[in-house]
Amino acid sequence: MPCSAVTLSLATIAAIVSVALLSIAFSTDNWLSYEVKRNNIQNYAAKHPDSQSLLESVNNKYFYYTRTRGLFRICYPKERPPASAVEIYLSPVETHCSNVDYFPDLDDEKTLQPNDDAITRLHLARSCVALFILSFVSVFCAFWTGLSGCWRRSAGAITATAILMLLTCLLAAGAMGLWHTVEFFEKEKVVGEEFYQQWTNVLRDNTRISYDWSYVLAWAGVASSLIAAILLSGAAVCLRSEREKEEQLNLQYLMPVYPQKQPPYAYGGYPQMYPVHPYHGSQYGPYNY
Repeated sequence: MPCSAVTLSLATIAAIVSVALLSIAFSTDNWLSYEVKRNNIQNYAAKHPDSQSLLESVNNKYFYYTRTRGLFRICYPKERPPASAVEIYLSPVETHCSNVDYFPDLDDEKTLQPNDDAITRLHLARSCVALFILSFVSVFCAFWTGLSGCWRRSAGAITATAILMLLTCLLAAGAMGLWHTVEFFEKEKVVGEEFYQQWTNVLRDNTRISYDWSYVLAWAGVASSLIAAILLSGAAVCLRSEREKEEQLNLQYLMPVYPQKQPPYAYGGYPQMYPVHPYHGSQYGPYNY
């Protein structure tokens, strides 16, 4: 079996796996998991009468509830906050969720005016989603160039597909980098009371934050797209080498044979001389008897 066929098959599998993983990660809500020990916080508030505001927050603020967070939704697998705290609806996978607001109303009097760090974090979060969308556009273009390259066995089209898959990898990796930057802002900068930096000490001590399976799938999708790009580059090299071998083999059957025109030679390598009669009409001379 030619190496191009094997390499193209493996590259196709890697590309399909990459698209599937990135799509699942992009659309699911399990990037970060917040495990909140509400009982411990409620017991602390009950033992400290001066913590009345803490008790109200436990019952009315969504970030005092166990939740998972994705790019677009925050979901509550256990208890869910009251409707007065956040707008909750039933997601397609039958979990109660609320939307992540990428376009907050900054002119609303009820919300605090964000500082520079909060605005930067918001722009970074939007850019993260935009890069993921661009990566899907790139892999869509790679699908058509790859289909054309496999159909015509064109090394140039396969090379273009490899470049597009590498672009997909870079865009998705850039999106993941922006996501980690947003996470850094939420942990280290003052960007809102619902984020770690402005949590109370009681909430910090009783909340466990961990990466969830959607996050793992996203990085696995980035790695798969890189593997697909490398395999497609190898397939293009194989196609070129196979094409060169076919051309060399065809040349052996298409050697040109030219007719050789040269005067006849007598013995000894000298040309044979014939007598020339002065009179072309006579066989024996100028007189006919």
